[in-house]
Amino acid sequence: MKRRDFLQLTGMGIGGALLTVPLLGKAVDVNRLLELPMDVTEKKRLANIGLNAAKGNGASYADVRIGRYLNQYIFTREDKLQNAVNTESFGVGVRVLANGTWGFASTKDVSEKGIQKAAETAVAIAKANSKIQTEPVILAPVGSYGDVSWKTPLEKNAVAVPLKEKVDLLLSANAEAINNGANFVNSALFLINEQKYFASTEGSYIDQDIHRIWPNFNVTAIDSASGKYKTREALSSPMGMGFEYMDGRASSKKEGPGGTMHYYDHYDMIEDAGLAGKQAKEMLSADSIKAGKYDLVLDPNHLGLTIHESVGHATELDRVLGYEANYAGTSFATLDKWKSGDFKYGSDIVNIFADKTQKGSLGAVGYDDEGVKTKKWDIIKNGILVNYQAIRDQAHIIDEKESHGCCYSQSWNDVQFQRMSNISLTPGKEKYSPMDMIKDVEKGIYIVGRGSYSIDQQRYNFQFGGTLFFEIEKGKIKGPVNDVAYQSNTQEFWNSCTKICDESDYKTFGSFFDGKGQPSQISAVSHGSSTTRFDGVNVINTARNI
Repeated sequence: MKRRDFLQLTGMGIGGALLTVPLLGKAVDVNRLLELPMDVTEKKRLANIGLNAAKGNGASYADVRIGRYLNQYIFTREDKLQNAVNTESFGVGVRVLANGTWGFASTKDVSEKGIQKAAETAVAIAKANSKIQTEPVILAPVGSYGDVSWKTPLEKNAVAVPLKEKVDLLLSANAEAINNGANFVNSALFLINEQKYFASTEGSYIDQDIHRIWPNFNVTAIDSASGKYKTREALSSPMGMGFEYMDGRASSKKEGPGGTMHYYDHYDMIEDAGLAGKQAKEMLSADSIKAGKYDLVLDPNHLGLTIHESVGHATELDRVLGYEANYAGTSFATLDKWKSGDFKYGSDIVNIFADKTQKGSLGAVGYDDEGVKTKKWDIIKNGILVNYQAIRDQAHIIDEKESHGCCYSQSWNDVQFQRMSNISLTPGKEKYSPMDMIKDVEKGIYIVGRGSYSIDQQRYNFQFGGTLFFEIEKGKIKGPVNDVAYQSNTQEFWNSCTKICDESDYKTFGSFFDGKGQPSQISAVSHGSSTTRFDGVNVINTARNI
């Protein structure tokens, strides 16, 4: 699934079309999702069979991943349940190094014979590949962790919540949107559980249980006289949490500029749906923006996507090296800029970091998919490009002594490779709220939520829209406006960053279905920030630029 497909998915107009994605596995009864995973002792025994078979056939290194991937997707429209599907995918992937070359094979036959055969096949593939490989793979060292485990911190397993309770919540949100001005509404709930076991010839046996949740909706309000319509998406964030995310705790939400609602560690879907109905209706009569230069005040729910595209993808080392060129482009952030030590990616207050340990984030795991303990590291420091995102066979290229721990595979059936970590903007140090920021803006636009976007093949020139737009005049919200998009290039944009709200405003936004690679794989990743100001950015009127 491509990133553009992800944006189309958020509109919810496709109903159950997502179910064609091969990753989702085989449809199963909901009770199957609640069955206990294979005993960890049995996983280790089977993994050792694969490791021994690989070594016995000439591999210098091998890892075995036993994966069970569970999904529940629920779709509704207005007062009806459209679809509820439960899927399971279970199998084994074996990756090896032989003659300095990678080989990979997988099987759904999770037995001694099946795993042994997969290991033998992986070695044979590696040896065949080595005949045309010019340089051997160099792996950065990694710790031998022995028998360890990690689990997403949960208060309530979302899969275990009765289906009726989840459907009732979605339908209640739909009703609230209709009662507040919406003509149509679609809603959905995506639940994912990855049960992953990793074993390697370096002595690590890692058992992980990972949970993710994403509630979403899209409301539409129509002016019957003119035939015009406006839509408003949910302001939820996909999270690495359980169903406790849906309890709408008062302590984790507050009103923002323009009457928007900010949700942090917990989400009130019904409240957001009601507000969405009102705002979609209000947008029908809102003015169209006048093109020009504006100071932009960007909400975290919006800025997450801009960070994702202009920094996250731009600093993936394999993209920088040109390995992604055929599928989704390269990067302007080339090695010479990093080596110079003074490339101004952004202004002095821009500090962007990668962190796969961030609690509640989509990318939060204890260990990546090649057995590296996850960590936090700097990407941009005081505006200067200081590092990239690299895995074990890339680390030596940028003089790193160890992997950053950002290797991932979407399933047991796919080889693991470098994927984006959680990439986030450090909050400001002084106390400063979104309302304070609004007061300091003479002429600007406050933007909330994600929207359509485009960016070139080097992650440089771009255009971003949003969900809600509020014009700012002399330090006050003047009112909602329509047809807004801003244009810039990555370096110019981040160097126009002049103010960042403090940590109390920090929240994450993420992507459940970020696409990369050939064959294409998807991954889930979050991007944190506080509300941030960018000065003198070019804004166009999208209604007049079609």
